[in-house]
Amino acid sequence: MFSIPCVIFAGGKSSRMGEDKALLPFGGFSTLTQYQYNKLSQLFSHVYISTKNSTKFDFEANFIEDIEDVYAPTLGFISAFKTLKVDAFFAISVDTPFITQEIFSKIINADKKNYNATIAKLNGKVQPLCGIYHQTLLNDFEEMLREDRHKLGFLLQKKETKYVAFEDENLFLNLNHPHEYTKALNLL
Repeated sequence: MFSIPCVIFAGGKSSRMGEDKALLPFGGFSTLTQYQYNKLSQLFSHVYISTKNSTKFDFEANFIEDIEDVYAPTLGFISAFKTLKVDAFFAISVDTPFITQEIFSKIINADKKNYNATIAKLNGKVQPLCGIYHQTLLNDFEEMLREDRHKLGFLLQKKETKYVAFEDENLFLNLNHPHEYTKALNLL
């Protein structure tokens, strides 16, 4: 098991999906979030769910709630660091259910204490919600929130970031639109 904590980001608006994707049924579970929580709990010793409202879920889990009216991962990172009080954690989006143990392992093994982040890169494209973030970024996240800037890619470009290359697009399938959800159901 991986000892680094894992935080599932499940607090977005899901505007492209048209409904809360965190609540979509998936893989024999009542929600995609429960599927991810169950899967990741078998790989990580501590798993948390970052969300706006934990009462929308009908299962027991470790929740980190972001009650401010900001729908950006920036707030989730701040809440996670302040709640967990850890040097680093693995951040994963709720809508990437096919990330494998091998991918987690490769990123975790590439991480070093002197990095601010160690992030997956799929065919040259940064995957900001699949990687390790270090507490050294907390002040940057707070500044981004104050200035209403939420692009993680810009932050990662400015900081000491290690990128880990991957090529299999199906493993990084991101369920943003209904057709991607349908494709994911077929891949199961």
